[in-house]
Amino acid sequence: MSKRALVIGGTGPTGPFVVNGLIERGYAVTILHTGRHETDELPAEVSHIHTDPFDADATIAALGDRSHEIGVVMYGRLRTLAPALVGRVGRLITIGGVGAVRGWVEPDDLFPSGMTVPTPVDAPLAGADEPIGKIRRIVATEQVVFEHHPSAVHLRYPILYGPRQLIPREWPMVRRALDRRPFFIVADGGLTLKSAAYVENAAHAVLCAIDHPEAGAGRCFNVADERGLTIRQMAEVVADELGHRFEFVSLPNELAVAARPVIMHHSTAHRVVNIRPLQELLGYRDLVAPEEGLRRTVRWLAEHPPSPAARTRLEDPFDYPAEDELVRRWRATIAGFEPPQFEVEPGFGAAYYGRSSNPATGTNRVEPL
Repeated sequence: MSKRALVIGGTGPTGPFVVNGLIERGYAVTILHTGRHETDELPAEVSHIHTDPFDADATIAALGDRSHEIGVVMYGRLRTLAPALVGRVGRLITIGGVGAVRGWVEPDDLFPSGMTVPTPVDAPLAGADEPIGKIRRIVATEQVVFEHHPSAVHLRYPILYGPRQLIPREWPMVRRALDRRPFFIVADGGLTLKSAAYVENAAHAVLCAIDHPEAGAGRCFNVADERGLTIRQMAEVVADELGHRFEFVSLPNELAVAARPVIMHHSTAHRVVNIRPLQELLGYRDLVAPEEGLRRTVRWLAEHPPSPAARTRLEDPFDYPAEDELVRRWRATIAGFEPPQFEVEPGFGAAYYGRSSNPATGTNRVEPL
């Protein structure tokens, strides 16, 4: 007989990859979900249980006396589902968020300011004084998972990108490229790095946990692509895929209002997680390179623009006249700015620069040091 696997969720951006991966591994898969978002990416052999995964009592009633060798919780209220699944699944794999780490919301609260790059999976978690209720709940959920399932594997998803993502961070870039906007506003050079995972890569991390039960038991793992792209690099790839080219206009973060929907944070500080344990213990490697994953995402979004609800949650008004005026004022300010004269002009101080090679002096000759 086939091994049995229960997937709570299973129809979101990463779900079909996980479900089909379980089937390839010889599992008979049952998915428990609301039934509101069916997908043709799942084969007919998958069993469906329709109920509310945010209601533990309803979930227990819907499961009846079924038991499964593996349970994967990708959706629903995990902190109530974890206790409800005791005795109903042999091994439990759960999905949470990277926001549990202290400083993820307020990196300036740390000393020195900003997150450790990369941030390890065992970094201190947000405490009871964390002002954001959602973050406190993420931390509490992780504790509940291991309290009731000491051998569980908990995976912290970052922001996801790819087809069918509900709130696609790439849409502000895609639409501006489709609209052939001449410039793209970035904050602080667009150099911000934020961990992300292409949907197929994130699902592969789940399957790696399934494949290495002993190595992962009782552990949390950060999930992310092995390489990341800065915001500017993302916008360059997006524009290139759509046959366009942006002029990048860099403004200080305090003034780069139009860049907020892409940064998705009040700070441009890096937020990059360390996935080395995922690689070393569970054998994870990217299945899809970030550039290719982003190009696939762009093609999908060009053909499937986000829903009105998703566009509302992205909070990008695409107010092009205001953006034009912002850039005009910035350029006028820079044109009229007169920096003070230094008695001795500061240099770059890098090991391979001599004073005569300082680009600020307009010379290119390099003197050996």
